[in-house]
Amino acid sequence: MHALPKKIGIIAGGGALPKRLIDFCDSKNIETFIVGFDDHTDKNIVLGRPHIMTRIGAAGKIIKLLKDKGFTDLVIIGSVIRPKFSQMRPDWRTTKFYARLGFRVLGDDGLLKAVRAELESDDFIIHGIQDIMNDLLMPIGLIGNAQPNEKQYEDIHLGFGAARAIGKKDIGQCVVVLNDEILDAEDSQGTNALIKRAAQKGAILVKCAKPQQDRTLDMPTLGPETIKLCAELGYAGIAAEAEGVLLVDRDDMIAMANQSNLFLVGV
Repeated sequence: MHALPKKIGIIAGGGALPKRLIDFCDSKNIETFIVGFDDHTDKNIVLGRPHIMTRIGAAGKIIKLLKDKGFTDLVIIGSVIRPKFSQMRPDWRTTKFYARLGFRVLGDDGLLKAVRAELESDDFIIHGIQDIMNDLLMPIGLIGNAQPNEKQYEDIHLGFGAARAIGKKDIGQCVVVLNDEILDAEDSQGTNALIKRAAQKGAILVKCAKPQQDRTLDMPTLGPETIKLCAELGYAGIAAEAEGVLLVDRDDMIAMANQSNLFLVGV
């Protein structure tokens, strides 16, 4: 494993992963500075720590502060609902960034890649959380007690083809499959809405990264909430792209899956 930075700036959205990264940095004596966003970041994770809470449109302020404090190694992690441009209250730096893009409408992947290029042009080094914490990635093979049968592996293969197809169009990252049929695919409403919408006894959730996805900035995730929901609705299991999906609280996920006889497999 490569040497870890001594200082990491954490651009923190919502969800559990920002806190996991902060705790990991504490355990390794890595100095952190957290940039949180109003209405997105859990304020509890920044209490008593060097941080700033600000708006998404304050790019100039954020960049200057990180540079002034000497944080050039950055991890961008956590969920953020993209606001409309008019809601961002953009500062001059943010306005110039969008102006260079021609105010064209970008998909999530295109915008993230443009953000990465902008930060790297300012000499920041962008790391994926999986490069810092190497135990988060879905491994190859089974990670619980239950296992798919031959027919279910055929459905998983079908599901991966469909998931990659919608990913290539920047629509979503997962599908639900059962008995040689794609029951439904993720849309802008997200994974949980898909799981509820397509629920059938014995169904399989299949999730993978989009082919064009910048895996440093944006990785699909699975966590205990997904396991709980799938188990309650009678799903047979979950298949995820090995080394292409992050697992949040892996031990809890495995325990819950075992209790519900739900298979978890990295493919």
